Amino acid sequence: MATYISSNANRFYVAEETAYGQAATIDATNRFPAARLQAQQLMQPGKRLDKTGTRTFLGTSRNARRDTAFQVRTYLTSWTGAGQPSYGPLFHSALGASPQMNSGLLVASMETATQLKTATPHGLAFGEAVSFSNEIRFVTSVSDPVTITVTAPFSSTPNQNAMLAPAITYGLSTALPSVTLYDYWDPLSAVSRIVTGAAANSLDIAVNGDYHQFMFDGPAADLIDSSSFNPGMGGLSSFPEEPALSTFDYSIVPGHLGEVWLGSPVNQVFTLTSATIGVNNQIEVRNKEFGTSYPRALAPGARIVNCDFTLLAQSDAQTSALYAAAKLRNSISALLQLGQQQGQLMGIFLPNVVPEIPNYNDSETRLLWEFKNNRAQGTSDDEISIAFA
Repeated sequence: MATYISSNANRFYVAEETAYGQAATIDATNRFPAARLQAQQLMQPGKRLDKTGTRTFLGTSRNARRDTAFQVRTYLTSWTGAGQPSYGPLFHSALGASPQMNSGLLVASMETATQLKTATPHGLAFGEAVSFSNEIRFVTSVSDPVTITVTAPFSSTPNQNAMLAPAITYGLSTALPSVTLYDYWDPLSAVSRIVTGAAANSLDIAVNGDYHQFMFDGPAADLIDSSSFNPGMGGLSSFPEEPALSTFDYSIVPGHLGEVWLGSPVNQVFTLTSATIGVNNQIEVRNKEFGTSYPRALAPGARIVNCDFTLLAQSDAQTSALYAAAKLRNSISALLQLGQQQGQLMGIFLPNVVPEIPNYNDSETRLLWEFKNNRAQGTSDDEISIAFA
């Protein structure tokens, strides 16, 4: 006998597409944890002006253009250090550049608190991440094939022959890839779904909540379901069965754990109460062209990278310098580390942000400074880097 379906009785998978709107192949390693997946498809009703002799709506064509959109909410979870994090394809879709992985680097020496030499050529570039002893840092300059300068000192200075932990960095690119999202439900007779051509128009990261949270949303090519599937949809001959389940073990990182470094020169900040980082790609899909009811491709627009942060105000020089930078329109850099344990670290690096003059929030017992709508800038696809370690 049919019964209600539990909202926890589903599993999510994501994989990058080789061609827009053509469903990517998945296996058990493509599964990722999420708190919510929304997907919706709406018909674009044409405006009828023919004289029908009645005020009754006579319907629209089943072949009208379709608008499809998705939204995914998930949390920062643990990562093994091998391959991409499970939600990595979503970050790739939001930022664009292929992820850069580094592992097995040995420290030859520490030249200064922020400059280190590696025993072998590091192969790193500006904005890529390195990790050591439960901390993550980003490269700000490359002096030579074995020497790099990082954003801030490590709390525990790496000794000679210390091994840097694996880290993977997602950077920006002009073009954006699309992904396929799979949403499988229990029991098997329930309707499962596939979102093809999903493109992350926006990425929002919330810091210092119950958990560190990510939100992706944007347009998609099509929403396919197991109930109405026809061969050819999404380039598939049949609705794919869910991969055989394997071990799916992860930890969610509490939202209050991490580090914040702000300023120019950068200083560690201990008074942050909340922060959000957002990337908006202003994507348009090619869905107005003759000959198809579905989008043919995606076209990113001018990128907007914003951050908001709220601090408990203090009468020290470091806090006052942030106000002065906002008033004088001077740029600062921002480094946020989410998590404090190896394998559960995420780093966000904005090398060039001009803060807005803070709003004074005196409604609480302690004065809060609210820096809102601080837009990151750069020269060429370098406003933000995101990494995991």
